[in-house]
Amino acid sequence: MGFFSRLLRVREQVRSSPEAAWNADDNASELVLDAEYADHLAMEMEIDAGIALHETWRARLEDMVHGRSTEVMRPERVCQDHRCQLGRWLQGAGRERLGQHTAFGMLVARHKYFHQQAAAVVTLFQAGELQQSQRVLKTSCRHASNQVVLLLKELKNNAVR
Repeated sequence: MGFFSRLLRVREQVRSSPEAAWNADDNASELVLDAEYADHLAMEMEIDAGIALHETWRARLEDMVHGRSTEVMRPERVCQDHRCQLGRWLQGAGRERLGQHTAFGMLVARHKYFHQQAAAVVTLFQAGELQQSQRVLKTSCRHASNQVVLLLKELKNNAVR
């Protein structure tokens, strides 16, 4: 019930007031969405969507390197962190809503580094350096990716407080 009491607020009225034409026991028509909480809820959903998008992107990269996909990636595009959906969100709505948080700047930097490492993985893979591409994927690329997810979760937790 705590979730709904934060999400929906019941307008308080005195029974004797002239505005109290409704049954005080039936507040269903008086439930309103708390604007501040709705904003936080929307931001949480945006961050969750960003995490899902990033993890899907990383899975595509892993599928390519491990031969589970025939997708051809272009390293010169992969390294452009502002081209993916998370990158566009970070440069737009994310920056607008969360740019004041310390973790946001770190997130942008780690996201950029992830894309640099992902481009290195693609370059090595396309050059036939399969073991080296897998090594970079398992080390610096995975580390940067994990940091992106952790920083997104940190922003989600801090921004809601």
